[in-house]
Amino acid sequence: MLRVKEDDAGAFEELVRRYEARLVRLMHALGPRHDLAEDLAQETFLRVYRSRKRYEPGAKFSTWLFTIAGNVARNAKRSVSRRREVSEVDAPRTENAASDAQMLASTALEASGLMPTRLVEGDERAEIVRVAVSSLSDRQRMALMLSRFENLSYAEIAETMDLTPKAVKSLLSRARVNLKEILQPYIETGMIPREVHDDER
Repeated sequence: MLRVKEDDAGAFEELVRRYEARLVRLMHALGPRHDLAEDLAQETFLRVYRSRKRYEPGAKFSTWLFTIAGNVARNAKRSVSRRREVSEVDAPRTENAASDAQMLASTALEASGLMPTRLVEGDERAEIVRVAVSSLSDRQRMALMLSRFENLSYAEIAETMDLTPKAVKSLLSRARVNLKEILQPYIETGMIPREVHDDER
């Protein structure tokens, strides 16, 4: 990033190459729609480039990057909500998105502390996880992604989300409880969980 700050185009291309897939995965979880994930990742990189002259090495680069990504995702949600363009049907899933859903499925089940009594695969599992993860608040969802996928410490997540490490620990604890509550009926009876809306949390 220090090379990017000095207008090294090759260094910026290298940053994009290293972080693009990770950002797209994050935006699948945080953004307003799956079909916007790649666009939001590109918007994040654009903001990184525009801010390059103000960059100061301090925390890990990824912490700074994910802070920007969180802001981009929140702005996109507000924008989509204002335009009332939120669709009930997501765009067709790409192979990467399907792979990410499988990873997220394992993560959600692991975080919930539940063990499935039968093997769940494919579309059914992806749907269960989509509903379970959508039941989390934006902050719980981001904390979970940064913890499980990016392996950030409580302190790093706290810096990314402008929280205290204690608040991050509490967020992750509530996320695990919420995941367990929504996944329990499926694990025990095979019933697909219903959507949970913000006003029901």
